[in-house]
Amino acid sequence: MYHTQLRISTFTAALYDYGEALHKSILFYEVQRSGYLEKNRIPYRSHSAMDDMGRAGEDLTGGWYDAGDHMKFGLPMAASTTNIAWGMLMYRQAYEHLHIWNESLAQLKWPLDYFIKCHVAPEEFYYQVGDGGLDHQYWGRPEEMDMERPSYKLDKDTPGSDITGETAAAMAAGSVIFQESDLEYAYTLLEHAKELFNFAMNYRGLYPSLGYYESSRYGDELALAACWLYIATNNSAYLTEAEHLYKEYNLHESAWSYAWNDKKPAVQLLLAELTGNSGYDYETDFKSFLNEWLPGGSIPYTPLGLVYRSEWGPLRYAANVAMLGLIAADFGIRQSAYRDFAYSQIDYILGDTGRSYVVGFGNSPPERPHHRSSSCPDYPEKCGWQEHSSPDPNPQIAYGALIGGPDENDNFVDDRTDYRSNEVACDYNAGFQSALAGMVVRDINGKLP
Repeated sequence: MYHTQLRISTFTAALYDYGEALHKSILFYEVQRSGYLEKNRIPYRSHSAMDDMGRAGEDLTGGWYDAGDHMKFGLPMAASTTNIAWGMLMYRQAYEHLHIWNESLAQLKWPLDYFIKCHVAPEEFYYQVGDGGLDHQYWGRPEEMDMERPSYKLDKDTPGSDITGETAAAMAAGSVIFQESDLEYAYTLLEHAKELFNFAMNYRGLYPSLGYYESSRYGDELALAACWLYIATNNSAYLTEAEHLYKEYNLHESAWSYAWNDKKPAVQLLLAELTGNSGYDYETDFKSFLNEWLPGGSIPYTPLGLVYRSEWGPLRYAANVAMLGLIAADFGIRQSAYRDFAYSQIDYILGDTGRSYVVGFGNSPPERPHHRSSSCPDYPEKCGWQEHSSPDPNPQIAYGALIGGPDENDNFVDDRTDYRSNEVACDYNAGFQSALAGMVVRDINGKLP
């Protein structure tokens, strides 16, 4: 079992209810569910996209809608799943203490079940459902969509080592989690992970992104998959492969950020822990990345303390790197500096500027996220583009959703039509949720930075 000994320091009181924010993040992913909702805690959501299918009629229902839209994109969905699974493995105590472990298992199983459906043959994988152009012409409930939703598949002639590698990582991490509660399901996930990794390795190439989530490399996803397969199997061949891929694809280089398109920092951190940093100094490579995010590094900060990587979803980047900082600290790497950084960024998100950037949480939270289903009034009232442009708060609450965030001067306008600042997305919440779980664990043990 993958685990770590937490290294604890001195006590100070928590500024925010990290457990509440963690619980609500799970609710956000329930808001994003596509398919048949047998158990549903979101009153304004019901079954949707029940005709999603592959080219040969394969059942492709399920999975998460990507953001405020109703697309199902494989790369960010898999990356989000991996980050959530990593946090569950590291910080299970948080979920159990809050009595939401079973909820978190259901949250994780939703995309994993979908990936199983998408993997229709050893070397065939559906990576997208929905046409971005058609989808973005629609504003309304997912339950009432009637546009065409084509599906797109990878195979030997159309490879996608980035998506298949990341999905293999997600399924391998998931298999570790489910080993205790559902051994048969864990075995199924692991077999899919192995097959997808082999497919990714044997037919290498970038997936055709069709205008959204364009990928720039795939060596990092291959190495990440090899790391998680080693964790899941304890087969040293996977660890050897991960180290080989690290050298082959120059994964020692510092990443622009840690996000759906760049997994190098995660690979650096995992290999530092899995190898004991022997033979190659993976820890130094990781620290070279993360140190640039600390105050005084190369990444700028807003006046009120947000590390500002990009105007598109800056809170997502801050939360993702905060997650890595907490995990690294719990691995014994620059504990005080990395924990202080992580807390500063998560606390900024939760309210340090006087407002929360999480829907339904804290003081003055966003009320107009760029999110279709929560912008609609109670059914059966009609919902359309007039709801998109309405100045009123969303009638429904997408609890737990992390929005894009402020500008470089901490300015923010709660405006649904400004999707750059107000959209929500699966990959925005994943690192944020795992960072929260790490903070809850320290809170439970009475120890905070």
